Amino acid sequence: MTSTEHVGLPAAGAAAVTTAAAGTAPARAGTAPAAARRPRRELAAATVGSVVEAYDWTIYGILAPYFAEALFPGSSPTAKLIAAYLGFALGFLVRPLGSVLIGRLTDTRGRRYGLTLTVGLIAAGSLLLAVVPGYASIGLAAPLLVVGARLVQGLSVGAENPSVAAYVTETAPAGRRYFYSAVSYAGVVLGSALSFIVMNVLLGVFGESGVEDGGWRYGFVFGGLLGLTALWIRRGAAESAAFTAAAAKAPSPWPVLRSHLGSLAVVFAITSGATTTFYFVTVDFPSYAAGAGAATKEETSAALLLGMAALLAAMLGGGKAADRFGALPVLRTGFAGLALVTVPLLAAMTSGRVPVQLVTVVLLFLLGLPLAVSNVFAGRMFPTAVRAVAVGLPTAAAISLFGGTFPMLAELLRSAGLGGWLPWWPALTAAAALAASWGVREHPTSSVTPHV
Repeated sequence: MTSTEHVGLPAAGAAAVTTAAAGTAPARAGTAPAAARRPRRELAAATVGSVVEAYDWTIYGILAPYFAEALFPGSSPTAKLIAAYLGFALGFLVRPLGSVLIGRLTDTRGRRYGLTLTVGLIAAGSLLLAVVPGYASIGLAAPLLVVGARLVQGLSVGAENPSVAAYVTETAPAGRRYFYSAVSYAGVVLGSALSFIVMNVLLGVFGESGVEDGGWRYGFVFGGLLGLTALWIRRGAAESAAFTAAAAKAPSPWPVLRSHLGSLAVVFAITSGATTTFYFVTVDFPSYAAGAGAATKEETSAALLLGMAALLAAMLGGGKAADRFGALPVLRTGFAGLALVTVPLLAAMTSGRVPVQLVTVVLLFLLGLPLAVSNVFAGRMFPTAVRAVAVGLPTAAAISLFGGTFPMLAELLRSAGLGGWLPWWPALTAAAALAASWGVREHPTSSVTPHV
C-alpha cells in the first residue's frame, strides 16, 4: 500500500506541506523499490557517514592543543592555540554555504551522489591534515592548508546531515521511519565518542609528549581511513526511489523555499533547542561543573560516558515510540523536560544535592528524544525536489549560531561573573523549540503508516 503523508503548518493561510512517503515512488513492473529491497544497507550507508562527520569534526578540537605548536605561527603557545581554534570556528561559518551548494547537488544529481561527495570531502580533509608539513618547513603555507582543509570539511559537514535526512526519509520502511532516523543520527554520538577513544589510545601509545611530537597525525590518518571506508559503503548503496521519481520535474528551489518559510523557521528553532543543550553538556559542562565546585573536570568527563549511554538509549527508544505514537509527542516530551528541569537540576548540583552523574544522564536522555526523530521529521516537512537544501539551510544556520558560539558565550559569562546564568540559555532555547513545535501538525493517512 502506498500513501501520501505530510507534516504541515496549521496556521491560517499556511499551505500544508506534502511529501511522498518513503519507498512509495512508482517502480517498474516486476521490481520492488530499492528501499524495500535493501533498507538495512541504505541505513548503514547513512549512519556510517554520520560517524565519520562527527569523528573528524571533533578530533580537530581535541588534537588542536597538540598540533598548534607545529602548524601555526605565533609568539606564544596560547597565540598558536587560538589560531588553531580559529580554524575550528571558520568551519562552522561555512556550514550554511555547504548546505546550499552541496545540498542543491543532492537535490538535483541524487542522494547517493551527495552522500558520497560529502564523505569524500571529509576524508580528503582529514588526510590533508595528517600529512601537512609543519610551519618550520613551509611557513604560512602550513596554517593556510590547515584552514583550507577545515573549510572543505565545514562545507561537507554542512550538507552531510541534510543529505542523510533526505535519504533516510525516502528509503526507510514505512513502519520504522523514526527508528531509522534515530539510528542514522546516533552515528553522530558514536563518532564523537570514537574521537575520545582514539585520543586516549594515542596518549596511551605515545604519551603526551609523543602526541605533540607528531603522534597527533595518526588521529587524522584514522579519520581519513574511516572516511574512505564510508565512501566505499555509500558507493554501493541504492538511489532513493522517491528521488528518481521526482528528479525529472525538479523545480528551482527558491520559490519552493519561499512558500515554506514557516517550516524553515520550525526546523531552525528545533535545531537551535537541541544544539545548545548538546554543546552545553558535551563541550562546556566539565568547565561549568568545576567552576561551580560540583565535580572535577575528570569526574565530569567520566560522568559524560553514562550520559552518552543514556542519550543513545533515548534515541533508539524514542525512534520506536515515534513510529507508534507519532513524532511530535516524543519531540515535545524531550524539549518540555529540558525547558523545565535544566535550571533547577543544575542549581541542585551546584548546591550538592544532586550528583553530576545524574545531571548528565537526565539532560542527555531528554535531549535524545528530539534527536531521535529530527532527521525524518525535518525531511518530511519539505517536497522531495528541495529536501536536502530545505533541511540543510536552517539546520546549518542554527548549529553555526548556537553551537559555534556556545563556548565563547560561556567564557564571556564566566569572565563577567555571570556563569551561574548559563543554564538558562539551553533552557530558553528548548522552550522556544517546544513553542515552535506547536506550529506543526501530523496527519495519519493510512492504516500502514498511521502516525504521521
